[in-house]
Amino acid sequence: MTRDPIAYKVLTGEQLATLESGSFAGAPVDLADGYIHLSTAEQLTETVDKHFAGQSDLHVAAIDLEAIGDDVTWEESRGGQLFPHIYNGPLLLETVLSYGPLERDDTGKVKLPVAG
Repeated sequence: MTRDPIAYKVLTGEQLATLESGSFAGAPVDLADGYIHLSTAEQLTETVDKHFAGQSDLHVAAIDLEAIGDDVTWEESRGGQLFPHIYNGPLLLETVLSYGPLERDDTGKVKLPVAG
């Protein structure tokens, strides 16, 4: 089974500012669980709807999983889907391909950040 080479992390404005300084250790749920939660493009909208409903000042970062290498583990979670998780360290800014404010298209789907 081929895994997506890019995953996405939803961040608050404060968390993004931390990441922009070079690294981000994780949101409170990440720190509690012992790994950084990520979503694939297909999982992103459901993740936002389930875990970030009603929040503002949210951002999405596209993460290069190949740059992270063996510290990414795919694990079964919501509905039996496999989600990428980062173990053994923080999310490094150098592995982020792009990021931007969380926006939705006309159908309500979360737009992916555009590299540029």
